[in-house]
Amino acid sequence: MEIPETQLETWSHQGAVTTAKATHESIRKALDSYEWPNSVNSEVYLQGSYKNDTNIRGDMDVDVVVQLNSSFYSNLCNLSEEQKRSLGFTPASYEWSAFRSDVLKALEDYYGSGTISEGNKSIKIKAAAGRLPADVVVCAQYRKYRSLNSHDYVKGMTFWTRNEYRQVINYPKLHYENGVIKHQNTNGWYKKTARMFKNIRNYLEENYYFPDNLAPSYFLECFLYNVPNRNFGGNFGDTFCNVVTWLVGAKFDDFVCQNEQLPLFGNTPEQWSIGSANELMQKLIKLWNDW
Repeated sequence: MEIPETQLETWSHQGAVTTAKATHESIRKALDSYEWPNSVNSEVYLQGSYKNDTNIRGDMDVDVVVQLNSSFYSNLCNLSEEQKRSLGFTPASYEWSAFRSDVLKALEDYYGSGTISEGNKSIKIKAAAGRLPADVVVCAQYRKYRSLNSHDYVKGMTFWTRNEYRQVINYPKLHYENGVIKHQNTNGWYKKTARMFKNIRNYLEENYYFPDNLAPSYFLECFLYNVPNRNFGGNFGDTFCNVVTWLVGAKFDDFVCQNEQLPLFGNTPEQWSIGSANELMQKLIKLWNDW
């Protein structure tokens, strides 16, 4: 047996986006209403499935980034002070920790403190009429320098976890841009394939012994990003089989995140485990064969 084409096509559909956009605009309005220090330059943007058009029915939390741009952090922190000055670096007068405190106060002032809670990586806002729950990641601009040239860097973002004060570095804008290119290069099949596999993951969680968070959406999307473009397209059944067949023979050690700046697999909390990926592959094959 095999999973019917009609079922796979249904699983490829995108979830609603209107309320996510309203949530984003509400948070932007909350931050605009705050009296910021004059030197602060920041931006607010979506990340995650709603930004990347890979959200599916039932997705709830909207991921919003609030990023400080008037100060930045980089991979050149170990340079001497003289080297930093030669690159034009000067100490920041307003750092990420102060920015996070101001963002938290801005949200509490606007929504009420009972609506806001602090997670390890984000500030969480409860849902309300016309607004989905949101995870607000407060970060600062990050520059990954490729040489000792002040203009030669890849731009990302960084923040520190609340519990361990551990630095997290990511590149959500590059993730989005690379996803758009991948979608174009697969003739419009990449994002609907990502949605199809996310819904299959949910089906496995609901109907079989498949642990929650074995295959988080971000990792699953990055996993599929590594599949060559030629494996997408034709129809949904062919795409499922071609993608899974290629992944079975792939070397996971070489996989990168969709931002192409970080390895997908590893031992940090921001990386997936090869064991989890292999377990997912076994479940996908069994589901197809036993349907």
